[in-house]
Amino acid sequence: MAEYELECIPKFQEIAGVNNRNIKRIEKLFEVAITTRGGKVKIQGDGEGAENAAKLLDQLFALAESGVDITDGALAYVIPTFRDDPTTDLKDILSDKIHISTSRREIYPRSAAQREYIVAINRYDVVLSTGPAGTGKTYLAMACAVNDLLTRRVSRIILTRPAVEAGEKLGFLPGDLYEKINPYLRPLHDALFDMLEATHIQRLTEQGAIEIAPLAYMRGRTLNDAFIILDEAQNATPDQIKMLLTRLGVSSKVVITGDATQVDLPSKKDSGLAHANRALGGVQGIKLIGFTEKDVVRHELVKRILKAYQAAENTEDLE
Repeated sequence: MAEYELECIPKFQEIAGVNNRNIKRIEKLFEVAITTRGGKVKIQGDGEGAENAAKLLDQLFALAESGVDITDGALAYVIPTFRDDPTTDLKDILSDKIHISTSRREIYPRSAAQREYIVAINRYDVVLSTGPAGTGKTYLAMACAVNDLLTRRVSRIILTRPAVEAGEKLGFLPGDLYEKINPYLRPLHDALFDMLEATHIQRLTEQGAIEIAPLAYMRGRTLNDAFIILDEAQNATPDQIKMLLTRLGVSSKVVITGDATQVDLPSKKDSGLAHANRALGGVQGIKLIGFTEKDVVRHELVKRILKAYQAAENTEDLE
């Protein structure tokens, strides 16, 4: 049994949260017991868990004392992030007030990679982000786009995806054109509805300020004063991504997202996302961002699932 003791700080209760929920979260994730008495915070537990919990609280105390505002929302992702990687410097995530405002919520980066991603989107006209599902690639790009639209940095958002079936043959889809393509574009709708009220989205769509369309519909256009997001780019061909990038007009930017491990193109076709990462890495004004399973912000099991699949694939490669 290991035991660590820290000086309690005046802002301890802000970090502890309502009914000590953040302390309880630390106790559960690090398998420790945390008590306060006589101006001291005591952490007890087995070996590494207790040591890392003490390091986490020590960093949080230092940041709080330096004036950094540490919210419950930030702690909800900082605590598991630090548990997964105890070398994380929380100052990189929490000290700079990088956040995105939409009409429904404030959105903060949940890892150092997400912070780098948001900074890149704000600084570069073309950003390519690659990584596993659940790392916030599309969601954060959407948040930046909505923020830019609401603050009038751009006059419209264009959301697009290649219409490729994910390993299944869907066959004939009934309905009009919108009803046929809507299943492919639904994930973009989901992120949008998480940030704006439905009536606001409808109004912006009717005004042409928000457009959601298959990638093929971008051909021949010039996209000025727009924030363009290409999602699921691993299922676009190199020619399609080249086509989209050459549509870029005045005062516009494009964010391309995808997961190189989930390509649904025919086996003989090269993924446009992989090709773009190889071809554009050294081009000035373009930023490449890579995410790993450490940046997954979905259910805790998603990280374990991704690690298990990766381990299985590595084993199969050796056979």
